Amino acid sequence: MPVTPEIYEKRRQRLFLVLSGMFLGTLAMLNILGISRFLDLSFDVFGITIPMVVAIGVLPYPVTFICTDLISELYGEKKAHDMVWMGVLLNAWVIFLLWLGGVLPGFDLDPSGQPLIDAAGRKPTFFEVRDLAFVAVGASMLAYMAAQFCDVRLFHFFKRVTNGKHLWLRNNASTMVSQIVDTTAVILVTYFFAAGGLPMNADEPIWRQLLTFIASGYVFKLVVAALDTGPIYLAVAYLRPWLGLQENEEATG
Repeated sequence: MPVTPEIYEKRRQRLFLVLSGMFLGTLAMLNILGISRFLDLSFDVFGITIPMVVAIGVLPYPVTFICTDLISELYGEKKAHDMVWMGVLLNAWVIFLLWLGGVLPGFDLDPSGQPLIDAAGRKPTFFEVRDLAFVAVGASMLAYMAAQFCDVRLFHFFKRVTNGKHLWLRNNASTMVSQIVDTTAVILVTYFFAAGGLPMNADEPIWRQLLTFIASGYVFKLVVAALDTGPIYLAVAYLRPWLGLQENEEATG
């Protein structure tokens, strides 16, 4: 049975919904997780310890770039930009809900409306999560916009330069450059505008620690970007005919 244009259009709409849903869902999750915990992934090479400290919010972040690259490849630059802007609105929505949840009356507030402090000197769980999320979202908003728009623009730049060939080049080059922007911005904004946002050691030089955080996050994202090249090739090779697209054609409708 031949596939009609209507079926292709439904497939394109559903795939865009799946990719954008994964993108936005992952973005919301990583902003809540954010800097709530740091992982020590340090390892030894020939007896030399290589420091690797990564915020738990970094773990799902590469998924957003996979979704962005697939949408850029299959749907075009405008669709990718639209999705990035939706991510900005989502960040604002997350901030609003966290703010609203904190100002409404509850059983964990004192008569003055401030969070109750327990015997250990800690706030109720929601307020600790909210404070950390405010820091993470605030730091990531600027980094997110700069990195994602950089990723989309570079992806299509390399696509034009190579006449639609060498998917591996635009996938890796765009992600690797944009991740430098993202990682550096997040670490510096978190440190300078959110006291206590990073697990800093007062006895060690500040900039050496900041560079360790930046390098650790970037190397992690770099490795993931290199590993996702194969799956993206396979996905594009399968999805193009499934969506009824010719080579280098984009579902712009």
